[in-house]
Amino acid sequence: MIPYKLIRSRRKTVAIHITKDAAVEVHAPLKMAKGDIDKFVASKEKWIETHLTQREKLNTEKNSFALNYGDMTLLRGKMYYIRSRDSTNAGFDGECFYLPQNLNPETFKRTVVKIYKDTAKLIVRNKVSEYEKHMNVSPVAVKITSAKTRWGSCSGRNSINFSWRLVMADDDVIDYVVVHELAHIREHNHSSRFWAVVEQVFPDYKVRQNKLKLLQKQLAVQDWD
Repeated sequence: MIPYKLIRSRRKTVAIHITKDAAVEVHAPLKMAKGDIDKFVASKEKWIETHLTQREKLNTEKNSFALNYGDMTLLRGKMYYIRSRDSTNAGFDGECFYLPQNLNPETFKRTVVKIYKDTAKLIVRNKVSEYEKHMNVSPVAVKITSAKTRWGSCSGRNSINFSWRLVMADDDVIDYVVVHELAHIREHNHSSRFWAVVEQVFPDYKVRQNKLKLLQKQLAVQDWD
């Protein structure tokens, strides 16, 4: 029997969840017999082993992720070198990311992330300014966050947020996410009316969605925290 953590709640069905640290959680109804839960887990043994292997592989790749001078990193869908300069400044000059010399690994990554955040503020806010006029909507605020699982979000008060990671995507994908969040100002849901608003701007939005999913998979094995 594969070891697992049992979590009971007021649910009606059994579900298996593989955690980020490659552990197995089983969510079951409060009164379901332990023997029946064990039988269910045993029946899913092959599925569990497959997904545990995938999670362990992903964790290994993520833990080995490192950045150093001379490496390349994504910005707006293109790869750029990270160079050292005899300076205390850091930034992106259109040709490369440049950082002060001899930074330790933790400071190095933190500095690269700051460059991304600063760049995202310029790029994303410019795109919001462009598309809000086209869509005749107006967010109350535009913020850049460190969100890991959401590219963007729109609050009930129409404040929109974007993960700094979004600027790694191609421009057409960044445009799609901006329009997606602006569309939520009209429709705070994912109804057919919402997608109609998005489609008015980008009839090919599904193509852009798929490109975003590919980027998500790429970043899943990179540790930017």
